[in-house]
Amino acid sequence: MISNPYDAAGFHETAIASGRHRDAVGGRWEETGRIQMQILQDAGLEPGHHLLDIGAGALRLGCKAVPWMEAGHYWATDASRALMLAGRQAELEDPGRLGMDRLIEDARFDFPGVPDHITHAIAFAVFPHLPMAFLRRALVNLARFDRLERVLFTVFLVPDAATAARPWRQPDGVVTHDIRPPYHVLEADVVHLAGSAGWQVTRGDVMLPRGQVLFTARRDQNISR
Repeated sequence: MISNPYDAAGFHETAIASGRHRDAVGGRWEETGRIQMQILQDAGLEPGHHLLDIGAGALRLGCKAVPWMEAGHYWATDASRALMLAGRQAELEDPGRLGMDRLIEDARFDFPGVPDHITHAIAFAVFPHLPMAFLRRALVNLARFDRLERVLFTVFLVPDAATAARPWRQPDGVVTHDIRPPYHVLEADVVHLAGSAGWQVTRGDVMLPRGQVLFTARRDQNISR
């Protein structure tokens, strides 16, 4: 079984030490960061909202969101705090605009220290590298944020269960798998998993880098809280 390559010993430390913090989050830095910012704005994000960037890495999104949002309104989590700190130092024109307390190490999607007033969350190119249980865990734990309006996340999809059992070439060329990263899933699985965690999801139609598919989760109004 092949594990998540980002979990390899010394992966982030080596990338940071060699100045390759951008490469550590998958490349296509400018294009992907611009797309992330655009889909958030299309989803209604405004400078006065409070954003949680899940799996923020070296702040590919953060370097665009932090200057655009009101000061103190951006929070980030990642399995590697060192990677976020490297991005803060190297990618922000004014690192002082992003307090280091806003950069939270969190590999379990527990969101420790994230304030209750978060209004929007995004996990871009995070769950394709992890088994689906992590998506469920994230959605379950995000339900505690009462003011959270939307959660945006990406996955790789396959058209049916028979296809899911074998490698599948995505529209942008990457090959995905069912039991090794990068993972693919069924749309029905995403809908069911989100529903069990108290969310309703809608599938976006925008073409994202490497063929990822965007989902937007909103609270299921039929579930009493």
